[in-house]
Amino acid sequence: MNDEERGRMMAAEMAEQPGVLRRILDRAAPEIRGVAGRIAERRPRFVLLTARGTSDNAALYAKYLLEIRLGLPCGLTSMSTTTAYGARPDLTDVLVVTVSQSGGSPDLVASTRAAREAGAITLAVTNNPDSPLAAVAEYHADMLAGPEKALPATKTYTASLLALYLFTEGLRGGDGADAEPLPELAAQILARREEVRALAARYRFAERMVITSRGYGYPTAKEAALKLMETSYIPALSYSGADLLHGPLAMVDNVSPVIAVVTAGRGGEALRPVLDRLRARGADLFVVGPEARVAEASAGFVLPVEGVPEELQPILEILPLQLLAYETAIARGQDPDAPRALAKVTETR
Repeated sequence: MNDEERGRMMAAEMAEQPGVLRRILDRAAPEIRGVAGRIAERRPRFVLLTARGTSDNAALYAKYLLEIRLGLPCGLTSMSTTTAYGARPDLTDVLVVTVSQSGGSPDLVASTRAAREAGAITLAVTNNPDSPLAAVAEYHADMLAGPEKALPATKTYTASLLALYLFTEGLRGGDGADAEPLPELAAQILARREEVRALAARYRFAERMVITSRGYGYPTAKEAALKLMETSYIPALSYSGADLLHGPLAMVDNVSPVIAVVTAGRGGEALRPVLDRLRARGADLFVVGPEARVAEASAGFVLPVEGVPEELQPILEILPLQLLAYETAIARGQDPDAPRALAKVTETR
């Protein structure tokens, strides 16, 4: 298989993302706001977020949104407490949000059903309104991403982030207008594929990577690590910048690359001491973020985020890192469309 054949589906689906974001804003936003309004009237006291894999990283993004923007305490569900141990906590007036691309994994369906039976308000955010998950949840929000055939999720990740942002804005009575520039900015970033291809050449022979961020950028770091591992098979370790300083910093040297996702805002400011420590250790530091932060690194990708609120930047931050995972996999002779040992719908219990 030649380079043109490898990764064709993933490349096409990454390229669809500006159109998907526009479709959500034009068609899905009113419905999502309506669902959010009905849930807001029920005044949930707590939020539990349920997901696996890429969707789990989207759920982590929602946790930041809901806690920062609404002051709602949130937790990430440990589904095995319900599916394996049979626990039945009292979830009266708790909002349970389950995020899933396919809506087909048995543990997500079982956990959501159990939550509803335990008194929870349940919302499924999926790319399949006819899925078992959508059927068992009380409310549903459609990502409208269209069929995704490549195994690595790309457009469904950014679609889920935008859907969760619009939902959060709906809970607080907002209209989500700040998201309007995203489709055009996403198109600008994806048009810089050759720039990322040149950067990927640095990492063709990497044996390990560390990816770090803080605040809203932390889910991006986790999702980037997942994409690198499943496409190019490079062990990629993701850490909050704060956690990186609590031990893992000792493994950083001038050989293993470190990717820092620097969000323009409070999260990026909180990461600055971490970047200083990484440079002091001679790390090969790759920064995705504002121009000033990229200028201080060994290499990087400047994001067009001027005027973009911090909470929306993750939808743009992941795009060059999706491209990096793709180009690194191609450079290493892998086919990112079909990572070994993986299936599109992962059926865990």
